[in-house]
Amino acid sequence: MKLRWRRRLAFYLLVLLASHLYRWRGGTEDRLVGEGLAVHGLAIQTSAIGGDSEQRVRLAYREWGGDSDGPVVLLIHGSPGEAANFDRLGPLLAERYRVIAPDLPGFGASTRQVPDYSILAHARYCLDLLNQLNIDRAHIVGYSMGGGVMLHMADLEPRRVQSAVLLSSIGVQELELLGQYHLNHAIHGLQLAGLWLAMEAIPHFGFFDGSPIDLAYARNFYDSDQRPLRGLLVDFEKPLLIVHGIGDVLVPHAAALEHHRLVPQSELVSIEANHFMVFVSPLQLVGPMSEFFQRVGVGEAPHRVDAKADRIAAADDPDGFQPSKTTGFGLVIALVLIALATLVSEDLTCIAAGLLVAQGSLGFVEAAAACFVGIFFGDLMLYGLGRLGRPWLGRAPLKWFVTEADIDRSTRWFKQRGSLVIFLSRFLPGTRLPTYVSAGVLRTNVGWFALNLLIPVAVWTPLLVALAELVGDRFFDSFEVFQQYALPGFVVLMVSVWTLISLGRSLATHRGRRLVVGWWKRQRHWEFWPRWRFYPPIVLYVLWLGLRHRSLTVFTAANPGIPAAGGFHGESKAEILEGLSPRWVARFRKIPAAADLASKRATVFDFMRSLGLEYPVVLKPDQGLRGIGVAVVASDEEVDDYLQGVAGDADRRDLLVQEYVGGPELGVFYLRKPGDETGQIFSITEKVRPSVVGDGRSTLENLILADPRAVSLAPVYFRILAAELDRVPAAGENVQLVEVGSHSGGVVCLDGAAYETEELADAIERLSRSYEGFYFGRFDLRAPSHDSFRAGRGFRVLELNGVTSEATHIYDRRYSLWQAYGVLFEQWRLAFEIGALNRARGIRPASIIELLRLLRNGSA
Repeated sequence: MKLRWRRRLAFYLLVLLASHLYRWRGGTEDRLVGEGLAVHGLAIQTSAIGGDSEQRVRLAYREWGGDSDGPVVLLIHGSPGEAANFDRLGPLLAERYRVIAPDLPGFGASTRQVPDYSILAHARYCLDLLNQLNIDRAHIVGYSMGGGVMLHMADLEPRRVQSAVLLSSIGVQELELLGQYHLNHAIHGLQLAGLWLAMEAIPHFGFFDGSPIDLAYARNFYDSDQRPLRGLLVDFEKPLLIVHGIGDVLVPHAAALEHHRLVPQSELVSIEANHFMVFVSPLQLVGPMSEFFQRVGVGEAPHRVDAKADRIAAADDPDGFQPSKTTGFGLVIALVLIALATLVSEDLTCIAAGLLVAQGSLGFVEAAAACFVGIFFGDLMLYGLGRLGRPWLGRAPLKWFVTEADIDRSTRWFKQRGSLVIFLSRFLPGTRLPTYVSAGVLRTNVGWFALNLLIPVAVWTPLLVALAELVGDRFFDSFEVFQQYALPGFVVLMVSVWTLISLGRSLATHRGRRLVVGWWKRQRHWEFWPRWRFYPPIVLYVLWLGLRHRSLTVFTAANPGIPAAGGFHGESKAEILEGLSPRWVARFRKIPAAADLASKRATVFDFMRSLGLEYPVVLKPDQGLRGIGVAVVASDEEVDDYLQGVAGDADRRDLLVQEYVGGPELGVFYLRKPGDETGQIFSITEKVRPSVVGDGRSTLENLILADPRAVSLAPVYFRILAAELDRVPAAGENVQLVEVGSHSGGVVCLDGAAYETEELADAIERLSRSYEGFYFGRFDLRAPSHDSFRAGRGFRVLELNGVTSEATHIYDRRYSLWQAYGVLFEQWRLAFEIGALNRARGIRPASIIELLRLLRNGSA
């Protein structure tokens, strides 16, 4: 399987390389500006805007009309677009004017790759064009995105703009797409990333090059910032004509109305047309534009100083703009994004949609409907995954979110309660995914499933959207500062509402309340903290020790006889156990990863038969960490399940089969300085396997939730015992929760100093001396009884962990956080000291590169 995917990847990379070489040698830039895209007019050379001044930029343009001394009209296209967009309008205007239409950099026959594609950069290019053509002033017509270019030109050099026309033009940020810069910028970023992947990660051999929907188009939107345009409109002094289609779905007609309000001297012509009237009905535009230019020429078109008082008052009114709901193309984009976002997080998306409703950006019906569609079809997709069969459950990404045990449990519920389970799963956290997949696994009738799914989705979705809208209304009305920090405030509010709703759903059930109690205990008690939270002080101390010993890795010389840099990471358990005297070790046999399933099974069964062993036996990875992948198997079926990869990537790593040793377990940490006659026991940990006692009424799940300590690790025990959680243990029945002796796996670690005797110390010394080159590490031992440990007899070594093993007695509740840090600081101090002593004896520590390689290989 792995080899097949590597071959596919290699083939893809070769084809992709061939595609890039073809495009490079084919000269994409030359083809785009060659005879196939002939330039009507000329092409100037100018310096790149926003980049290296040495880069020369070709700026192609088309020209209609020959009177070089007559009035000039500069037509600026939108995005995507090019000068050819004006091939019908340009000649009509050329009857009276000299008409020039450039291909903005990145488009048409101009240079395609420039540092900055923004409307501000394009404004500077257009001004440079006027300079090189010796044109002092011009009437500027900005179509669509080109309207933003025109406004920046007027801001940079106002005297160059004789008059302006906003033709189906963008303008104020509030009426563009979703109305909020950061949200729009994120959408444009996604668009840019998608197009980049299409252009660069798909082998297309130039087929996509020259497409109007390309990276230049995406960069134009991504690089541009429309927020300044409102201010530029307010400051615009020259005559302005606004021509807009009433049916425009890309730039809503409301934008033209707002622009008309902000510029009191402006004239508005609304036409029964859409955004593309410049292509399909240019005759409707020529009359208003020509008449406007004529009035400008004779001084009859008003400037801002000539505007009427009522228009000036309306422009200055701070409450004159009333945000409207998203419409047209922006609404379509918003609803599609909402529907798609439900596939990532249903609740967060519903909350975000409700807040957009409260903000006035969306209508409630549209927002709830988009959420409903996305959730409904997303849930049907989960059902479809179940229909594909159980093999898919063991593959990424599904295996990251749901286990076989989850499916088995949901399948039992589904068989017992059917429709009720579907309905309740919509409201109970953590149950939807396994329930819907289980319905597919059982091949439930799709029509029946969809009908039963429809009702809870129709109830929950509008309820959640409405609740978020209600909270949002209160928030937006109460906090004016929200407008200043719109996006961060929106995100914080969204997450806050989601947290409250998730907490409310959890507190609504007994199970949820107890899980919240367990979560709180995990936050309070450092014993349960995740590694990223607990270990930073240890890391800092290790770095200090590295500086003190002039080597960050000298500790890896502490155990020259143990592979993988003294047991740093990814060491072979089999190789280590083979270094000990066999009389101390629990018997084992290695199972090579390269063997097929039948050979692996045969190895396990031959091992048991040759030693006369009965079940249970232990299966585990040869390279393990914190008990991950360790299983005690009690039947041929469990052996098969494990070897098929159900528990621990058994198909990719060497495994061990080991005899099961019953009785209590201790972790004994031993260290000895090179040259010393004897070492010392640094730590003893008593590993207690927790249990609960049945009462004849409660399920195992409820017994775990009711136990004061077990509830802290309920998610761990639920995962281990998933197949038994619904079982009701008999009154007085003792149910052991874990078998594997790791703290992260749910074992209770206690300080076992009371078991240290001279007999045990002598036995551990002899055991340690039997391993050549071992000075520092922890033995995991089992014996028939605690008395056997005290007597130093009858115990067996399950594992020997090297230099990064831990004195786990610190997890005893009697130890404070600071005491635990003190023990670990001392442990690492000694590791560096022993490593330094061995370095002085000629042992070479591992390099940082070697450690990184071990981390990579051990985690593969």
